[in-house]
Amino acid sequence: MKKIFRFFANKYLITLGLFAAWMFLFDENNWLLLRERNHDLKATKENIAYLEKELIKEEKNYKDLISDAATLEKYAREKYRMKRDNEDVYTFERK
Repeated sequence: MKKIFRFFANKYLITLGLFAAWMFLFDENNWLLLRERNHDLKATKENIAYLEKELIKEEKNYKDLISDAATLEKYAREKYRMKRDNEDVYTFERK
């Protein structure tokens, strides 16, 4: 019993324990904060990957609009409800 007490009463072990507790719990860059930052970094990387895919898709749509007159007309009719002079356009809204 005295050996165990002596072991834990060692000033170097106590100092090491206090230092480890300080670094893991109270330091500016503690373990919990690093975990949270890594989680945020992962979410940001996933968001960047998603946005890059969307950018490629939108660039393809843009090239289609520029190069194909039928696609441009379809887009104008659907998005801006444009029509020809001799047409009537009826829109139906869902409730």
